[in-house]
Amino acid sequence: MAQQPKLHEKIFLGLIIGSLAGLIVQYSGLSKETIQTLLVFIKPVGDIFLRMIFMMVIPLILSALALGVADLGDVSRIGKIGLRTLGYTLIVSAISVIIGIALVTLFKPGEALSTDDRTMLIERFAGTTQMLNQAVAEVKSRSVFEVITSLVPKNPIEDMARAFDLSYRGGGVLAIMFFSLMIGIALSSCDHRKTAVLKQALEGLYEITMKVISIAMRLAPYGVAAMLFNLTATMGFAILLVLLRFVLVVLAGLLIHQFISYSLLLKYLGKMSPGFFFRNIREVMLMAFSTSSSNATLPTSIRVTVENLKIPPDVARFVLTLGSTANQNGTALYEGVTVLFLAQCFGIHLAWSQQIFVVVLAILAGVGTAGVPSGSLPIIMIILITIGVPGEAIGIIYGVDRILDMCRTVLNVTGDITAAVYVSRYEETLSTAEDRCG
Repeated sequence: MAQQPKLHEKIFLGLIIGSLAGLIVQYSGLSKETIQTLLVFIKPVGDIFLRMIFMMVIPLILSALALGVADLGDVSRIGKIGLRTLGYTLIVSAISVIIGIALVTLFKPGEALSTDDRTMLIERFAGTTQMLNQAVAEVKSRSVFEVITSLVPKNPIEDMARAFDLSYRGGGVLAIMFFSLMIGIALSSCDHRKTAVLKQALEGLYEITMKVISIAMRLAPYGVAAMLFNLTATMGFAILLVLLRFVLVVLAGLLIHQFISYSLLLKYLGKMSPGFFFRNIREVMLMAFSTSSSNATLPTSIRVTVENLKIPPDVARFVLTLGSTANQNGTALYEGVTVLFLAQCFGIHLAWSQQIFVVVLAILAGVGTAGVPSGSLPIIMIILITIGVPGEAIGIIYGVDRILDMCRTVLNVTGDITAAVYVSRYEETLSTAEDRCG
């Protein structure tokens, strides 16, 4: 019996079919009216797929952030290993995001669009250029103090209801994130016997959310085909060339962080030869690439780290388990690049303060992103909305997301193991110093 194609293979097929069909329509000599008639029937397929993802963003924030903070409260009590792992994660994630944003700023992949193509893109996702400009002006007109104040929601229900309204002057998605963080902090500090039911409810909500997203992913091949058909039928090769530039920038950032940043960290902090390290984790890298999931790769990561790199089992299990969710360097880099790229596509120029804001959000998102395939897409939507870009713009890059997801997962799991090497070396040094003092 022939083996059924995997989801990512179907998505690639959808990407190819949608792009080719759109190009054929674009260059076949059909009138604009005929093309628009075709789009009326095909466009809803992509829109339904995106709406199913949007539908679960708020439940995902409420459950994932609250549970994540509640669990980290337990980790902090473990002591210095937990705090050192988290500190390492935040610093290395910051380095990865800065690398990605620097490459986007240097090469400007989203600015290759012509004025006409950019206007068409805005009309496709934002309604009109005037509407987008008003939304962006609304975001930029808010003072730093107003933004900070709006983070504390006066009415969380209103922020949930208007989370995707670009003209809303409340906290929106960020206020919901703050609300969820406060719930998580409270959960971690309250009597567990009294809050067990609420925590179980949040865990149930998280499981349901991820299940619905996985159901939505079954529509991904058709949604991708419809979205790419829509873009190429109206913009031709221009959008494909811009996407190619985006892919190359992401891959360049991942390669720099994988083989330069990690090598330096291993040599100077972990006191381990980078060549020895990369030779001995090849199995993990291949597993990560094929599954696109840090969580699915975790058992292999622990075994290889203990057996090949000789890291103590207790350190390996703790650091790698925490890292499979919290240490998402590749995801953080990808999110920073994607947000700035889409802002460039829509002609939105971010000030340095706004870029720093994106860096901070991407770091936090990298810590809170689920270690599953395409787990970062809802988070990218959230960051886009906060800078005035329509969340639906994620559809532009979705066709190439899967291959980039496979690549950035390799970076994620490599980062987890480098963290284990660093923490292990620190613990070994500390133990030696204590023995000498003793």
